[in-house]
Amino acid sequence: MKLLTLLTVIAVASLPIFAQMPNGPHYNLNIIGVENPKTADMQGSNRHTIFVALGSKSGAVKSNIYLVPPPPGSWDFKVCDGNGFDAAVDCQGNTKSTNGAVFQLPCNTNISGEEEIVPCSGDYPMMSYEVWARALGKPGGSATMTTCATEDGDTDGDGIPNETICSTENVLLVRNAGKSPWKEVTNELTSLVGDVDGDGIVERVALFEGDLEDWFWEYANKGLRLAQLRFYAI
Repeated sequence: MKLLTLLTVIAVASLPIFAQMPNGPHYNLNIIGVENPKTADMQGSNRHTIFVALGSKSGAVKSNIYLVPPPPGSWDFKVCDGNGFDAAVDCQGNTKSTNGAVFQLPCNTNISGEEEIVPCSGDYPMMSYEVWARALGKPGGSATMTTCATEDGDTDGDGIPNETICSTENVLLVRNAGKSPWKEVTNELTSLVGDVDGDGIVERVALFEGDLEDWFWEYANKGLRLAQLRFYAI
């Protein structure tokens, strides 16, 4: 009997531990893939939707979703510009030189990993939160989301200034038949992993930190109609 109890304890302890999705208030963001580019002005509203190129199963089409911090004293999640097909405009009305949507979110203090952490410095509004995602819409599509940013000068010391640096990790969302499961994507969407300063050490850099600017999610869509994200303060 004692042996059976011991084996039961060992078996339970050996089971994988899965992150549990929080309950309670959250911010919803829907990323919608469409065949035809949107032309409407999608700024200055309380929308929770962003429109991006749909692509197809045989070839991904990339759209940029630029990330900006809230103004001082605010911690709001907000869609500044929901149109990923025209010039990106932030929540203060500043126009970027490239096309894309714009999403506002705080620097996240809830990032972790084996890498050297470059945390939120307090120069921008920050909070602790989790991000969860799932693929919806017609089965068969998929999308890959990667956090990227631009060097402020030549931060990695390779002699090429203002390069775009993308994280070595990403989020793959696949729409299979049946119910779509949620999965936690906090690290992947609120930090960037790479040797961003060229010292030979891989860092995990929190949003808006590490001498990087013009942060964005590269959204490579292969026919996914809808990606749904949820942001939970913890």
